[in-house]
Amino acid sequence: MRIGIVCPYDWDVPGGVQFHIRDLAEHLIGLGHQVSVLAPAEDESALPPYVVSAGRAVAVPYNGSVARLSFGILSAARVRRWLNDGHFDILHVHEPASPSLSMLAAWSASGPMVGTFHTSNPRSRAMIAASPILQPGLEKMSARIAVSEYARRTLVEHLGGDAVVIPNGVDVGFFAGAEPDPRWTGTVAAPTIGFIGRINEPRKGLPTLLAALPKILAERPGVRLLVAGKGDEEEAAAGLTPEVRRHVEFLGMVSDEEKARLLRSVDLYVAPNTGGESFGIILVEAMSAAAPVLASDLDAFKQVLDGGGAGELFPVENAAALADAAVRLLASPERLAELREAASRHVRRFDWETVGADILAVYETVTSGMPQVAEDTRGGWRERLGLARD
Repeated sequence: MRIGIVCPYDWDVPGGVQFHIRDLAEHLIGLGHQVSVLAPAEDESALPPYVVSAGRAVAVPYNGSVARLSFGILSAARVRRWLNDGHFDILHVHEPASPSLSMLAAWSASGPMVGTFHTSNPRSRAMIAASPILQPGLEKMSARIAVSEYARRTLVEHLGGDAVVIPNGVDVGFFAGAEPDPRWTGTVAAPTIGFIGRINEPRKGLPTLLAALPKILAERPGVRLLVAGKGDEEEAAAGLTPEVRRHVEFLGMVSDEEKARLLRSVDLYVAPNTGGESFGIILVEAMSAAAPVLASDLDAFKQVLDGGGAGELFPVENAAALADAAVRLLASPERLAELREAASRHVRRFDWETVGADILAVYETVTSGMPQVAEDTRGGWRERLGLARD
């Protein structure tokens, strides 16, 4: 099968959607399918062979974060060229409700098309207001996928229609087979806590974890907090006393291999996110690596952690509750072992062998008896961007 996948976000700036698309593409290629991914990207030399650059992205505030997107006349022309060159059997568009390549592709194409919705936003006036613009593209989709029940609910309540829920996938074996790193492995007297995420993005919750650290250290003075991710380390640590600061190690950006080794090494992984999450791929990666998880009780995180059965939860932005839970867990090797075992069982449902088969089943249903993907020549989308017909 020839499969075209559209990534809305800048490939040069890693994020959950990009990782999902990358892993899906590589899983499908491993099964013998021909896959092309269209994504914004400036550094074309660093792209995998299956990714086609649609040019530079610009930063746009989106869903409590800053998304790097491509949109406009030049981007539309690149989408059309990619569609015409691809001769795809199916087009898979991610986040088609964002002002991005995904929206342009939905406007531009006809034929078998699947949309995947990642965003969870219970009260988006902007999405409701944009519904008339989005509907022409959404109505072309033969099937819709949501990565969680909360992403599905956002779609239903804001844009209408429904979607089948298929979660984000993870290569469970990759994380389970990683070797612990002695630099990051804790001891009974000096356990390690891990955090991975963009450190200056408030909704990732690092300030809550740092606020909890003094209370944790009062009970467990040997604790080390290992922070991996992009951002200004000095700004993130500005409010810490020197005594607390020396227990925090900023690792910067880490490779996939280093991330897996970090998760295999820590005694406890903490996800203190404050909102805007529709899934929680880092939780699945941590569970795959058998890292005990302590996470904020966002609805999406509750679902990923089996309601608390595969990881413990604390109230969102409650640093005192986070500290109490962390101290209790680090003092109980038996409870940490229970969480590891429960996570290892629960995480199998997120493995790409399962998730990939579910997505392929959608593809096969959509393409049955349908022609190839082609450019939509009716022209309505051109008028939206001020483009003349060829």
